[in-house]
Amino acid sequence: MASKYTVLQQPVETILSWIKSGEIAIPEIQRPFVWKSSKVRDLIDSLYNGYPVGYIITWKNSDIRLKDGSLSAGKKILIDGQQRITALTAAVIGQRVLTNEYKEVNIRIAYNPFEEKFEVLNKAIENNSIWINDISPILIGEQSISAARRQYMQLNPQADEDLVEQKLEALKRITNQQIGIIELNSDLDIDIVTEIFIRINQKGVKLSNADFVMSKIASDEEHQGNKMRRMIDYFCRLVVDKSFNKHIVDNDKEFASHEYYSAIAWMKDGKDDLYIPDYLDVLRVALVYQFSRGKFSDLVALLSGRDFEKRTYEKEIMEASYKKLEKGLLAFFNKTNYQRFLMIVASAGFIKNKLIVSKNSLNFAYALFLKFKDLGYTDHETQKYVKKWLVFSLLVGRYSGSAESWLDADIKQINEKGIQEMLKIIETTILSDSYFEYGLVNDLESSSKNNNGYNIYLALHCMENTPAFLGKTMTIKSLIEQRGDEHHIFPKKYLEKHNFIQKEYNQVANYVFTEQSTNIKIKDAAPVDYLSKIRQQIKDGKLELGTIDTEEKLLENMKANDIPETVLNAIYEDYEAYLLERRKLMSERIKNYYYKGL
Repeated sequence: MASKYTVLQQPVETILSWIKSGEIAIPEIQRPFVWKSSKVRDLIDSLYNGYPVGYIITWKNSDIRLKDGSLSAGKKILIDGQQRITALTAAVIGQRVLTNEYKEVNIRIAYNPFEEKFEVLNKAIENNSIWINDISPILIGEQSISAARRQYMQLNPQADEDLVEQKLEALKRITNQQIGIIELNSDLDIDIVTEIFIRINQKGVKLSNADFVMSKIASDEEHQGNKMRRMIDYFCRLVVDKSFNKHIVDNDKEFASHEYYSAIAWMKDGKDDLYIPDYLDVLRVALVYQFSRGKFSDLVALLSGRDFEKRTYEKEIMEASYKKLEKGLLAFFNKTNYQRFLMIVASAGFIKNKLIVSKNSLNFAYALFLKFKDLGYTDHETQKYVKKWLVFSLLVGRYSGSAESWLDADIKQINEKGIQEMLKIIETTILSDSYFEYGLVNDLESSSKNNNGYNIYLALHCMENTPAFLGKTMTIKSLIEQRGDEHHIFPKKYLEKHNFIQKEYNQVANYVFTEQSTNIKIKDAAPVDYLSKIRQQIKDGKLELGTIDTEEKLLENMKANDIPETVLNAIYEDYEAYLLERRKLMSERIKNYYYKGL
């Protein structure tokens, strides 16, 4: 098998010159510089003493064919070793780094020539003449060895001048120390490079190929990819932390004056606990919407200028791809688009993010919303198709496994056949009568509240404003909004007394939303007992349990909550039959919701 990489050794000064010239594209770090200053000091100390400091890994983008037919050499992208390189640029070149608070700071490394010791500059060292406060000017040649020696002797006249010069020359030799470079071959397939990137970056935090996309666009300045990366990162941070806007304005004035900031600034005052996208979600929507693809490796290839048919790399394709990405991102962040889409989602009953078990279903639905808007669909059509696809994909767990492949296939099929035809195919082959009569009924046999069908079931009740069990005015929607808990129709303690285990009494078909006061009064009574009490209090006209005041309303309430009337006389021996009967009613309700309610 042919080697996928070459191992080289290069001096520090050569690597830093590559960075300065742009030959190595250093992505703006997706996360702030995480090394402690002491670790930067240790890196310099290791180089000074000739100790190995590990390898950096780069990948050379394939050469890009320009419009005139000539080739432009592709940049080397740093795949691994970014913290190490950032530490070097901070200590040697004097470049500022970004902290966890998103503030730019200098890390100055001081040098004691007599003890041959390095420390992070602090006030005590700064006031101690035996220390050279900053090694950077000497290492980058701004200050010559002789000038540094004279300056040091003025402050320390008792020092041995020859020894000082000797130690300064030893310091200068840091830039000649070798660092290992593993260079991935430029002809490697994008998928292989992506896999390598993911594998070598799995130290502590598992990364995805979306991280590779972020590194790719962050390393681009020509097409404003570096600013696009910040736009993505900052928006996602603003969704969960409104105070972060002050960090942007105070510490990234360049970005704060850019149109990209204007595109996301509204989120500093926005409210969003329904979607909460991260950078992966943003990229996913932009990819599906603008490129009609689902695989991030394709996006890396297109941003590299890949012509999939000719198997070459063209500058025109690169430029067009960055424009598409920009359009996709700006459409995602557009306040009207974003809020309108979430209104559609909420109108289908998804009022809390806990009801949406698949973020990719939401991502795909948003991409469809943006696409349909471009195609000139009416508001009614857009709402209908977006909601139907969202509910379908959530119900069957469409994107729970091999998500990229499904997203890729679905958007291509929708482009080819149209959304109406695709939904017809799905309804014939997947959401058929047999699915609702058998498949979904079986799927609802679960004790997990993350069950796809159960969450759809709760959403439909939110949309329909179904009254809570044994309540007249309180709705399931209001209880979910107030973070109310599900209760058991056959009480948990009642079933436990009759030897039912947790997996059995916590079946989703045994859950119902009711007011806490009602649940407390039910305690551990059998359904026949507490429902008989309700029927008796209706006759007596004294309401103590629930707020139902007529027999007719009791039956209506049970029907609204898909509770079979057999429960009126049920004891523990009827529990299994009840579960099956209720699952059938729940499935039928979901079917009507999909076909008639949306």
